[in-house]
Amino acid sequence: MVYSPIAIVGRACLLPGASSPGALWELVADKRSSVTGVPSGRFGLDPDLVRGTPNSSVDRTWSTRGGYVDVDVADLPDFPGRADVRGLDPLFSWTLSTSHRALVDAGFEAGLRGTQASARAGFVFGNLSFPTEAMTRLGETLALDDAWRAATGRVVGDRRDRFMSGLPALLAARHLGLDAFSYCLDAACASSLYAIHLAARALQDGRADVVVAGAVNRADALFLHVGFSALQALSTSGTPRPFDRAADGLVPAEGCVALTLMRLNDAVHTGRPIHGVITGSGLSNDGRSKSLLAPSSEGQVRALRAAWAEAGRAPSSAQLFECHATGTQAGDKTEVASLKELVGDVAAPIPLGSLKSNLGHLITAAGAAGLVKVCEALRHEQLPPTIHVDHAIDAVDGRTFRLQSELAPWARPDGDMRRAGVSAFGFGGNDAHVVVEEAPRERRSFPAAALSPRRLPALAVVAVGAGCGDLRGGLDALTQAQGKGAPTVAREIVVDTDGVRFPPLDLGESLAQQLLVFEAARDAV
Repeated sequence: MVYSPIAIVGRACLLPGASSPGALWELVADKRSSVTGVPSGRFGLDPDLVRGTPNSSVDRTWSTRGGYVDVDVADLPDFPGRADVRGLDPLFSWTLSTSHRALVDAGFEAGLRGTQASARAGFVFGNLSFPTEAMTRLGETLALDDAWRAATGRVVGDRRDRFMSGLPALLAARHLGLDAFSYCLDAACASSLYAIHLAARALQDGRADVVVAGAVNRADALFLHVGFSALQALSTSGTPRPFDRAADGLVPAEGCVALTLMRLNDAVHTGRPIHGVITGSGLSNDGRSKSLLAPSSEGQVRALRAAWAEAGRAPSSAQLFECHATGTQAGDKTEVASLKELVGDVAAPIPLGSLKSNLGHLITAAGAAGLVKVCEALRHEQLPPTIHVDHAIDAVDGRTFRLQSELAPWARPDGDMRRAGVSAFGFGGNDAHVVVEEAPRERRSFPAAALSPRRLPALAVVAVGAGCGDLRGGLDALTQAQGKGAPTVAREIVVDTDGVRFPPLDLGESLAQQLLVFEAARDAV
């Protein structure tokens, strides 16, 4: 399929220290950090009670520092659905407010709800399948009996907080008029670029004319800090140092980013602002790597090459790479090795950067935030600096790549466009990369090509795998469903929890449900 370029016509963000793309650019250009100590009350208990040190404690966090957004729903600009989300976890108000502002930025001031355009508008958002603060408090409160609730003053919150995975999509469709499709996905730290990739596909297939894509992370901050400590990934210093020899791990951050996307032809024809043009995107999974967290250059390179092949551009023509670079030694070195394999020989070293040096790791929203940063850099025609790097790692040797440590002019190559690549790599091997260019220099007004949904070929089901209760295979399930077998009932589900802690030190002890999925998939294959 020939890639139809996708225009970024609207963007909005709610990030640590930056509630708009303009504020984000100022923070980056000024070489500031918005990483702070944990706001009062965010952990739900005294932070000193959960402090620990590496290798000497479990269920503890090595640091409480992070990129926090301390904004209440009442502090947000007016947005559709405000009354519906009042009392819910901030996850919901952040998603609605930021998505609405992205639509307004694209020129849809009146919104899409109630218009004919709503049937051709969609929503795809990354959203971590992890307890929010409100979900945690709800679970704690429901676990108390009436006497304990009365004694502690706990009140059962809005029970809709249980549906933090999919409810944001429903609310977006309801209040913003995004009726063509609306769903959330979880590809861990690659979620937002996965969402953008899928949104672009929907636009190219003609299933939508406008799509809001991005991601939100408002997971329980205590869970994230303790979880990353258990995984030996949290920074002990509390300072994110991508590409630095002294980097000691990642610093969690929270926030929300939304982009309004259209086909480039349509954006030009309707006079929309164009903040950047996505010319290619690629996905992969390196699940065959040696462990759940180990980065794989082989998998990353597949995603990188897919994006640049789709863009029809030489990877060496990139003038900037906005990297995943979380500040872990193994991860940063592997990413640079992947990029070296991608670009090959270059005439001049290509600048590298990472927004995580300013904000911390936004988890699901990291890739989209990096894309907004690059779009602002294109608008200002300046290469953005990365901070907290005193001594770059050996992999950034100044030959193939160099660290962009100062704000500098971004010169347009002769006869070419300003161009960059943005990466996001996620837990479990999810890899994503996007190629983005500056807007076309000539804004000719021409009618967009008529694009109707493609006639897709019929798909054949060639295999089935299933598992339910003591039914051990797809054949058993099909036989019983046809009424030819004796029904069976699973009266008890036994799960061995011996040794399981929060978070689980051995994930294998707690993934029985995942194993059932794998068994069904194996049967199908």
